[in-house]
Amino acid sequence: MLFRKRAVEVEGTRTIYRVYVPGVGAGKMPALLFLHGRGEMGDDGLSQTTVGIGPAIVRDPDRFPALVVFPQASDPNYGWRGFNLAAAVAALDDAEQQYDVDRDRIYITGLSMGGFGTWAIAALHPERFAAIVPICGGFDGTATKMRINEGVSRIASIPHWVFHGDVDNIVTVEHSRRMVSALRDAGADVRYTEYHGVAHNSWDRAYADPDLLPWMLAQRR
Repeated sequence: MLFRKRAVEVEGTRTIYRVYVPGVGAGKMPALLFLHGRGEMGDDGLSQTTVGIGPAIVRDPDRFPALVVFPQASDPNYGWRGFNLAAAVAALDDAEQQYDVDRDRIYITGLSMGGFGTWAIAALHPERFAAIVPICGGFDGTATKMRINEGVSRIASIPHWVFHGDVDNIVTVEHSRRMVSALRDAGADVRYTEYHGVAHNSWDRAYADPDLLPWMLAQRR
């Protein structure tokens, strides 16, 4: 199977994650933590590979010479917060221990709910990530400008590539625009791609962008 099944114990609960292991030569591998959207929540341990970067890997595995970690948010009371956030970090920890990961080349990306989670986890653990790639997400829909600036101050030293569709009616494009503006004001290295006429699904275009993976994999802590 392309996506290997692994399990970690989080707060006394066994939770499943999947991992893609590239067919690369000897040496340490870069790693990418992928956070799915709300539609893939659950405990089947597989849905998180069916939308977003998973299908992109299936279409062309050779484009992805990196370990890709797929946690699954199982607690419906949270997005990528609380137990779900802990499960994502535990999956990344386990993958680092199980595989020969280059810890200077660990990246984080996610879509929709996972786009919010990408910024949330990066702000909590900025020391871990070499690049941040949120897609149709935001920092926190209820965050004040002060809270956004506090979060931005923790991640402004990390390169970003942000994607959003300009007619997204699920997570409005203002969420990304606001974060990109705050990051640029803080002096961050930010690329921003806004797709004209695209609604919520900007992730298929983003993960198909031929420049994304080379850019990401060139980043180091």
